[in-house]
Parts: sequence; C-alpha cells; structure tokens
Amino acid sequence: MNDLAASLGCFGPIFVILALYVLGSIRVINEYERAVVFTLGKVNKEPKGPGLIMVWRIFQKAMVISLRTVVLDVPSQDIITRDNVTLKVSAVVYFRAVDPSSAVLKVENYYAATLQIAQTTLRSVLGEASLDELLSDREKLGQRLRQLIDAATEPWGIEVSAVEVKNIDLPEQVQRAMGRQAEAEREKRAKIIAAEGELLASQQLLDASNKISQNPVAIQMRYLQTLTEIAVEKNSTILFPLPMEFMKVFEKFGGDKKD
Repeated sequence: MNDLAASLGCFGPIFVILALYVLGSIRVINEYERAVVFTLGKVNKEPKGPGLIMVWRIFQKAMVISLRTVVLDVPSQDIITRDNVTLKVSAVVYFRAVDPSSAVLKVENYYAATLQIAQTTLRSVLGEASLDELLSDREKLGQRLRQLIDAATEPWGIEVSAVEVKNIDLPEQVQRAMGRQAEAEREKRAKIIAAEGELLASQQLLDASNKISQNPVAIQMRYLQTLTEIAVEKNSTILFPLPMEFMKVFEKFGGDKKD
C-alpha cells in the first residue's frame, strides 16, 4: 500500500498539469464568431464554432473572426470634382466577413485593408462627378462605391453591404455662389409666376368683355353694381349716373359728323 501511495504521489503533479493543460485548451466561441484554427502552422479546412471548442496549446493556434457587420467611418478626403471644385467628403462603409478563412489567410488586416480601399475608391469615383451630381445623386454614387469596394474586397472574404456619403464640406466661396444662384432661381420663378398671372387675368378679362358685349343690359348691370360698391365707402365722391342710351346718342352724332 505504501508503494501504491508513493506511485500515486509521483503521478499526482502530472495529472494536475494535464488537467490544467486541458482546461487551458478550452475556448468558448460566441454565436457571432468563428475560430480559424492552425495546427502546426496548417489551417484547418473549416472554422470552428460557435460553442465550446478545444485548441491544444503549443500545437494549435486560433484566430477569432467576428461575423457581425462592421461600421467603418471613412475620414474626410480632399476631392476635386469634374468641374474643378475642391471639397472634403466623408463616408460610411458597412461590411462583414463572410469567409473567416480568407479574411485571415489572404490579407494581413482586413479592417485596415478595407479602409484603404474605401479611401482610394472614394477619391477616384467622386473625382469623376460634378458638384451638382455629388449633391443630388448621392444614392447613385453610393451604389457605385459599394460595387467597386465589394469587388476589391471579395477575394478577402469581405462583403460590403452599403456605402453612404456622410458629409460634404463646401468651401465658403462655393456656398456664397450657390446662394446667389438659388436667389436668382427664386427671382426667375417669381417673374414667371407673375407673368403667368397677368396672362390668365388678360384672358379672363377678354372672356368677360366678350360676354358683356353680347347683351347691352349686362354692362348697365355692371355699371349699377360699381355704383353700389362706391356708395359703401365713406367718401365725398359725387356721381351723376347717366343712361347708357344717352351715351349712344353722342356716339351716333360723332359718327354722322365724321361722315
């Protein structure tokens, strides 16, 4: 019995070391993560996770890659548009790793690489657009940026879901010029609206005069209505209503005199 206890006492530290080794090899991978495992420098075919996995220390190494969408804030870039306007433009890129193995093997740092690709693509694409296109067609430019960035990052196992132009900083001179242009456009619209109003008023007056000329009594009724409107106001105007037939006598007399 003494020999057995002595032998167990010798193997006791070994069991403790093995237990600590096994416990230290246990890894817990979250639902949104995958572990790319290297065994003696060679990558396993499939990433491990989620859940409890074993990564044997010394022999294996694990790199955990998140599968969640990453919001990448692209800093302001100096852009010269097609119509030679200098401005600063910032953007936001939404991407995620769809192939963890490629994200580890084919690029050193997929986050930094995606940021550099986004910056260069932003400068090249927006430099081909004019200022008006940049201000009015943000959605169209964002789709083109997404396609180009996604095509560049696809070999790395990165999928770009959206690119949005975040902010456009216009120089003060350009802002003043756009303000003058907007003011001129408003004056132009005001003059056009006033001219259209005059045209409609003249057409209405023409139609009214044609209808009144068809019936002589209508113009007399309009004359009496005008007198009523004038009488309502408090003024010292003295009116002498004359029959319309009396005016026609003078018209006939003037016509005979010309003859």
